[in-house]
Amino acid sequence: MDRVTQWVSSQDVPADLTIRIADSIFPLHKAVMVPRCGYIRRAVAKDPSAAVELDLSALPGGADAFEKAARYCYGANFEITARNAAALRCAAAFLDMQHPADLARRVEEFLAQAGLRALPSAVTVLRSCEALLPAAEELGVVRRAADAVALRICNEALFPTRTPPGWWTAELAALSPASFQKVATALRCRRADPKVLANAASAYAELALAEVLADPRDREDQRALLESVVDVLPSAADAPISAAFLCRLLHAAITTEASAKTCRDLELRVAAVLDQATAGDLLGVALDGAGERVRNTDTVRRVIAAFVERHAGRSRRASLSSGGAELDPGAMEKVARTVDELMAELATEESLAISKFVGVAGAVPKEARASHDCVYRAVDIYLKTHPALDEIEREKVCSVMDPLKLSYQARLHASQNKRLPLQVVLSALYYDQLKLRSAAAGVDEGWDTQTLARENEALRSELARMRAFVSGMQPSKGSGSSRAAPAGKKASLLGSVSRTLSRLNPFKGGWAKDTASIADSRNAMPHVVKPKRRRFSIS
Repeated sequence: MDRVTQWVSSQDVPADLTIRIADSIFPLHKAVMVPRCGYIRRAVAKDPSAAVELDLSALPGGADAFEKAARYCYGANFEITARNAAALRCAAAFLDMQHPADLARRVEEFLAQAGLRALPSAVTVLRSCEALLPAAEELGVVRRAADAVALRICNEALFPTRTPPGWWTAELAALSPASFQKVATALRCRRADPKVLANAASAYAELALAEVLADPRDREDQRALLESVVDVLPSAADAPISAAFLCRLLHAAITTEASAKTCRDLELRVAAVLDQATAGDLLGVALDGAGERVRNTDTVRRVIAAFVERHAGRSRRASLSSGGAELDPGAMEKVARTVDELMAELATEESLAISKFVGVAGAVPKEARASHDCVYRAVDIYLKTHPALDEIEREKVCSVMDPLKLSYQARLHASQNKRLPLQVVLSALYYDQLKLRSAAAGVDEGWDTQTLARENEALRSELARMRAFVSGMQPSKGSGSSRAAPAGKKASLLGSVSRTLSRLNPFKGGWAKDTASIADSRNAMPHVVKPKRRRFSIS
């Protein structure tokens, strides 16, 4: 065969075999190609003496791979590299090169000795297979390359060969989502440490996210890339990914208008680790693509609701079984604190509707908050940003908090806060009055007498201010005058305030029927001694 090749090369022998691949044409000789290529031998068997033209456009690897295969048949030198090894292997299988020293064997030797022995070259081989499907998959090249990448990643995680130790994560950026999924599968088959899988997934998604955000104009391609990346992310059980990064992915999915399935998948992933998120993470989700206006509060509300539902389900399972699933008792309180911090930020948005504010803040059960001081701060900021709200609208805003769970300092501040609706202020003051009377009656024997006297004096002062405030707000009857009542009617006004306090007894019902639709039947009231049925006097 070598002698035939040398003779053909040395003599001016006309070509009798023409191979056409797309726009490339190769004039060859049957005497050289037929003995080494079963595909060509079968094609020219019908008329061995005539010149033959074959179209091999379906050859994996195209004209470049065929050129090297033809060079091999003619005995010419060429280099097998990690970039062309998979294509040459597929071309050799397509041409049915079964010579004892055929091209397929040479490629297999290269892969075993060099191509798959290092992470960068293994990634290159796997990436080259993406244009050779399904041939590369049928020949097992894809599986071997993905397994080699997974093996090298595990080795680097245990015994780093370069600095920084996580250098290998950048190598994964060259892979398509489908190829990365094969690497992730190989890592799971090798029982890799979940942290390794999480680092690989986070690094790959981070690089893909950077590409998505780099050119927002190419919305269609970026959306497809993002959806593919989300599809290959490992489950939280296999490899937990940080809440901050998942929030960024969710924001990118909303910005690129990804499919509802992709967005819902990310919402549930964020909900699974919501106790690790910060208010800044959730604020990033709520903002628009430019990061300037609040637009995605519904998404944040769904994430919080999914966390609450998940937490409740785990609580039920833990109570039903002695072993039970691991449950962080402080997770709900952490989320409540994070949501309150978030609402303080969102409350400054002038275009934020009351329903949006109440929807997000109210997604956390009231009993999840040990103190309502933080949510009161968010409510106060919202009322300050929206001064034109009427009484009913302000009551709806305040429905997310429980005045009875405010600290003494917060209740003292609320009593002077003219932005709050009257019923909220009176509910807080009623609670303080009831607490003082219970303490005076000896219910709380450990109550400090001097402290009680100081707080009693402060409450007297606040109730006096409230009396003036109420008298200024009450509409006049008959004459239409808004002036204060005469001195002779002060006693009746005082009795009116007392009756109002009695009617607003928080142990008898809600604040107002206007906010009854915002139900919170789980609102737990503190344990106090029920007062006797009598009219309270302020003296």
